[in-house]
Amino acid sequence: MEFATWEPAYAAILDDFGYDRHGDEHGRDVLAELVGPFDLSGLDFAGRRVAIAGAGPSLATETDRAADADAVIAASTAADTLRDEGITVDCMVTDLDKNPETARELTEEGVPVATHAHGDNVAAVRGWVPTFDDEQVLPTTQAEPAGPVENFGGFTDGDRAAFLADHFDATELVFVGWDFDDPDVDAEKRRKLRWAERLLYWLERRREERFDVLDGRRDGLSVPW
Repeated sequence: MEFATWEPAYAAILDDFGYDRHGDEHGRDVLAELVGPFDLSGLDFAGRRVAIAGAGPSLATETDRAADADAVIAASTAADTLRDEGITVDCMVTDLDKNPETARELTEEGVPVATHAHGDNVAAVRGWVPTFDDEQVLPTTQAEPAGPVENFGGFTDGDRAAFLADHFDATELVFVGWDFDDPDVDAEKRRKLRWAERLLYWLERRREERFDVLDGRRDGLSVPW
């Protein structure tokens, strides 16, 4: 994902939520000061069926589908659910808002963690990233990439996991633990999930693939932004 391709979506997200681009860029720069470049050759999903594990309540009933995939990318607390079931997580995607201890443990175990910086989590980045195994931190931003910090596309942990798998040549994406209509989330989270839907719709069109997680939902989705 080239930033020029991603930027119109990013600009629309900033406008919708009232976020500050400069705040995201500051978070990016703080993260860049704490880590070095990630060895991207260590992530290769070519020829592999990759489970994109969301942290929704349905994940507890879908762990078998994750186990059947060739690789698993877990968003946030999905990593805990899967590990508790003995399922290997090949990469975690997080902005450190819920379970940074798990992220640290995974880096210590040699598992890459796509660690995301934005305008609202600078304190968490400063506090947690120095405790991680530096070699396993894949630094990411939703702003323009700079230094060692990458941007593969995506907004929430879950859809960023899908864009990450796409970037590293996953042959097929399988979605588990995705609950777009979760009644227990607050209004802001519902808006974020709506954006996650739109971004996945964009991604499936780019891949010329159909994600079953979007079945019955496409009529209400639109791109471009």
